[in-house]
Amino acid sequence: MADKGPEYAYSAEPFVPPRGGLPVLRQAAAGCRGCPLHRDATQTVFGTGDPHARVMLVGEQPGDQEDRQGKPFVGPAGKLLDRALAEAGVDPAEAYVTNAVKHFKFTQAEPRKRRIHKAPTLREMTACGPWLARELELVEPELIVVLGATAGKALLGSSFRVTQVRGTVLEEEIHGRRERLVPTVHPSAVLRAEDREAAYRGLVADLEVAAHALS
Repeated sequence: MADKGPEYAYSAEPFVPPRGGLPVLRQAAAGCRGCPLHRDATQTVFGTGDPHARVMLVGEQPGDQEDRQGKPFVGPAGKLLDRALAEAGVDPAEAYVTNAVKHFKFTQAEPRKRRIHKAPTLREMTACGPWLARELELVEPELIVVLGATAGKALLGSSFRVTQVRGTVLEEEIHGRRERLVPTVHPSAVLRAEDREAAYRGLVADLEVAAHALS
């Protein structure tokens, strides 16, 4: 059988540079072929923010707007997250934001129809793990805010349930580092909630736990 190329290996590891800071990492990630998701996405959406942030926010994957603009959390969910962070006492400008998966995964009925978000598989999240591991190593945050179930599974394993641990401070080993984490819902879940105000208040309450853990 002919070699199908590195993208079939399902690991970003060969593309992650062993040295260099976040700018070097971001540049290298633009050429990642560690899984097939890169083929349909517009571009890699790498983490951004304060390179020495005390808090790192980890979401699931880029959405439609993020895929087009090349930055995480620039769509409606990102705007809601910024508002909730500020209300909870965390300055969004002093955070580092990223996603467990760096390419937008979607379904599309027809070429010009709306692109519908599709959750990444555990295999795809695992493939992308080396990028997140290096981000954690370089930023060295004091606290990780886990945004939603998919990010939780990527960091803490497939048994993670956000509803069971949201708003609590966890201590776990992540990619060889002892980390403190506060899980909460993804801001997009707030936008989809029937009672959006109650869901938003819940998100703010969880982020207040994170703010207190940093104080």
